[in-house]
Amino acid sequence: MSRVEGLFKNLTTVKNARNGRLASWDQRGKNQDYWEIPANETITLGEVEGPGCITHIWMTSSCRRVKAPAILDPVLNASAAPVMEIGAALGVIFDDYDPFYYRKALIRITWDDQDTPSVLAPLGDFFCIGNGYPGNFSSLPFNVSLKPEEAGRYGAPCSVSCYFPMPFNKKAKIEIVNENELPFILYFNIDYEMYREPLDPDTAYFHACWNRQNPCKGWGPELLVNSPEVNNVTNYKGENNYVVLDAEGEGHYVGCNLSVRHYQGSWWGEGNDMIFIDGEEYPSLNGTGTEDYFNHAWGMQRNAYPFFGTIVHEGDTDGFHVAYRFHITDPIHFSKSLKVTIEHGHANQLSDDWASTAYWYQKLPTAKKLTILPVEQRLPNVPIWPERHLEKPELTDEMKKAIEAYNKRWEEYKPAREEQFRIKEEKCRRESKLNTEFAKKLRDEYDKE
Repeated sequence: MSRVEGLFKNLTTVKNARNGRLASWDQRGKNQDYWEIPANETITLGEVEGPGCITHIWMTSSCRRVKAPAILDPVLNASAAPVMEIGAALGVIFDDYDPFYYRKALIRITWDDQDTPSVLAPLGDFFCIGNGYPGNFSSLPFNVSLKPEEAGRYGAPCSVSCYFPMPFNKKAKIEIVNENELPFILYFNIDYEMYREPLDPDTAYFHACWNRQNPCKGWGPELLVNSPEVNNVTNYKGENNYVVLDAEGEGHYVGCNLSVRHYQGSWWGEGNDMIFIDGEEYPSLNGTGTEDYFNHAWGMQRNAYPFFGTIVHEGDTDGFHVAYRFHITDPIHFSKSLKVTIEHGHANQLSDDWASTAYWYQKLPTAKKLTILPVEQRLPNVPIWPERHLEKPELTDEMKKAIEAYNKRWEEYKPAREEQFRIKEEKCRRESKLNTEFAKKLRDEYDKE
């Protein structure tokens, strides 16, 4: 038995395991190493037989709406690297980001022989992209890497990683549910280990779920935060608290990310965290303020540390904040149930828009079925420009001909480009099956060794 201790102690012991990977690599041997996830369709990234454990998930994606005819050949351009997905050259190609696709697409993961998923969240929020607005940050279990020129844009492309270990005994099934009217491209690597021996009976399985309350039920949003009238209202049992997690079973909570859009213009984080373990009437874990739960103080700072931090700061945006707190060394244990809640303003005074992703481990089965709001209720609230009423001058013959030529080119270009999307979507469906077949082949070869 090894006496080595520490965060990386597993690296000092040889392990009887075999590595595998589900990926979007072009299985034709070409360089189209991404999948075009079809609109309004569920795509399986892969199914893996156990025993095993997912050790790392990396993804990058982009979703753009075709808005104008390009001067590039749509067939040839479809075989080029999709750099135009990241930075469309004006005049050469003009596509525009779908700003909200991170909330329209879901990641869904199901373990073993369950008929219900244990992970169900918007694709962006799962990876700590709140409101579809990516921010650079690095924590121990998650990180997001964003090009500087893409910062400050809803729906901006970036790379995301998750390092939470995800063990499974019989099977892991990873799916993307695209509830958008547009397809989007997805690059991904999902790394896993295979084991010969079954997992221990007390193995805790990774879970994640998303919640949103918009607006939170505030009793006094017109009253100034921290005023004496507000601060003297009592809240012992957490009625109307925002619920981060409401789980049943046996396991431990390992953290969350939280996105808050504040509307009063004062301070949103005055509420306490209140955590109820195993059906308590009164919470045994009481906090001192939302910023304190996220390990900040006197407001939220611009930082990102291994276990806590700010991803998007309210002072740098149009009025929302994204924060995270991970209980890696201090998980919160439960044997029957756990309810993690936070007040939205002291004693739930405020009526802000809150959304969160909770992460926890528990034994199977997933006793409480995970549900999620319909897509139209997941979209973020963003400022809207006032409607413009445009008046055109009298058109010359030259202008009329230019418009006619443009429209004719669009009539020819749009269906040709759409056809390339359909071809790539069929490649995605085909390689989805090949991923699962390859994972099965790898497992069989490993079992025969």
